[in-house]
Amino acid sequence: MKAEGHPDYHTITVKMTDGTEFQTRSTWGSEGDTLTLEIDPTSHPAWTGGKQQLQEGGRVAAFNKRFGGISLKK
Repeated sequence: MKAEGHPDYHTITVKMTDGTEFQTRSTWGSEGDTLTLEIDPTSHPAWTGGKQQLQEGGRVAAFNKRFGGISLKK
């Protein structure tokens, strides 16, 4: 196995948005660097259940709004 074909894993510190830190091994940065996160599971709406930025109703609602009054019944 070639030695130069594999990434260099080293220990870095990850700083979460709430200020907590933990150490992990990564190929990012250099030994001892700190990775400061802007979004993490403690602040992102996908994990916290906060306000979602979805369209109101979606495609089916848009169709029903446009064609809802049309009926095939006589």
